[in-house]
Amino acid sequence: MGLATMIGDRMKPFVTIVLVLCIYLSGSDSAGLMKKSVIFPTKTATSFVKLNAAAFSDLTAFTVCLRAASEENRDYTLFSYAVHRSNNELLIWQKTNAQLELYLGPLVGSFFLPKMDAWLRHICVSWESQKGEITVWVNGRRSLRKDGGLGRVVKSGGQFFLGQEQDSVGGNFDSQQSFVGEVTDVNMWDRVLKPNEIELISQGCYNFGGNIIDWGSTTFTTGGNVKIEDNNDCTF
Repeated sequence: MGLATMIGDRMKPFVTIVLVLCIYLSGSDSAGLMKKSVIFPTKTATSFVKLNAAAFSDLTAFTVCLRAASEENRDYTLFSYAVHRSNNELLIWQKTNAQLELYLGPLVGSFFLPKMDAWLRHICVSWESQKGEITVWVNGRRSLRKDGGLGRVVKSGGQFFLGQEQDSVGGNFDSQQSFVGEVTDVNMWDRVLKPNEIELISQGCYNFGGNIIDWGSTTFTTGGNVKIEDNNDCTF
């Protein structure tokens, strides 16, 4: 075997590693996150994942689902969507006292749920404007329904972020509001999902992502200290 061939063979694993690392290069758009988890190791004002959602018209209903775990004992963001003149156009916010809050501009709903901890939990938040009704699901179990956001719309044309709460579209992050922990299976639909759909999704085996955000195919951009790791959590 010639020297050039030997060197080439030894370089192949290195080249593969470099290519894998480049897939998630900070600041560049990457393909979807099917069977991947995003980990935010530390509290910062620079670490984020920007989800490049599909274009949509103003929303009169939606369902946002995700799985997350965090041991932080403070308020922080789980899901942030901002538009011009409305930084909290759609914000899912976790409070220290175990309240989960939904903002559609103003605060429209608050739910007392089991406190977030190191166990991954599946959370869905659904809302529809006509009835002004909000429902939260945790691990496939439904909360009581609450009134909120009657007649409102969620404006299109904004930006979606994980890890940070936007105080202006795409920026003005505050480390005290940042998410620390693991998040995966983030999907968003322009409708209220049926109970049997949410039950299936909560098991981590749903084959079809949201029509606005699809964790398996929506492109994304990372910034700061973000880790992306394999995730094979389907329960059957």
